[in-house]
Amino acid sequence: MGGFGARLADAISRRGPLCLGIDPHPELLRAWELPVSPAGLAAFCDICVQAYADFAVVKPQVAFFEAYGAAGYAVLERTMAGLREAGVLVLADAKRGDIGSTMAAYAAAWTGESPLAADAVTASPYLGFGSLQPLLDSAAAHGRGVFVLAATSNPEGASVQRALSDGRPVAQLIVDEAAAANRTMGAGTVGVVVGATLTEVPHVGELAGPVLVPGVGFQGGRPDALRGLGGAVSGQLLPAVSREVLRAGPDVAAVRAAAQRMRDEVAYLAE
Repeated sequence: MGGFGARLADAISRRGPLCLGIDPHPELLRAWELPVSPAGLAAFCDICVQAYADFAVVKPQVAFFEAYGAAGYAVLERTMAGLREAGVLVLADAKRGDIGSTMAAYAAAWTGESPLAADAVTASPYLGFGSLQPLLDSAAAHGRGVFVLAATSNPEGASVQRALSDGRPVAQLIVDEAAAANRTMGAGTVGVVVGATLTEVPHVGELAGPVLVPGVGFQGGRPDALRGLGGAVSGQLLPAVSREVLRAGPDVAAVRAAAQRMRDEVAYLAE
């Protein structure tokens, strides 16, 4: 397995700069006339796997699987396996963050050799960026990636992320730490997450890694406003779309068509 940065760049060059979400919220299950149960979850994910087979990256939201306990995790494992069979990179949106041996255990689960291991995983650095080191080490050793939360769109985040540390906003400090990690571990191993609806974003031009940009479409982020976000260089931004596409379901062709329209809207970001 090659490094995550190279594999992501290759996937984007062939399949476009778009990350599609699998967010099996109970409201969506009901809208698709599926039961709010492990069986409904499995049916929802089967449709998504079929619809997303020709795209670069898919991001299952782990919390909606955890809600069903062991049965939910079984569906998640099967869904990830189906996406991989289609050549899709899987980004597990788990937002893990802890310290010491607990962080090492999360690293083994999501970036090691476990059935849950994904091509990349999201992580929270707000116990200190250094607390992520076991996860970063494991990801680098296994050719996987880590997307670190930097600037999120929820209003509660601003009081922490915009606070100053050594004269820099904390969000910028996180990006700078991620850039330092990429210089040590290899370009593209560590990405950051920056919300599409934010008016103030950190500078990411020297990150040497991808920038996941959630919130495009239904949540208010405009695809035509993304170019150069935070000083991003060509091919660096990876917009993430979920509800804008999923509300077209449950028909596989309709979901695929909605995803293709969104990919066409953001295609310029790969130029």
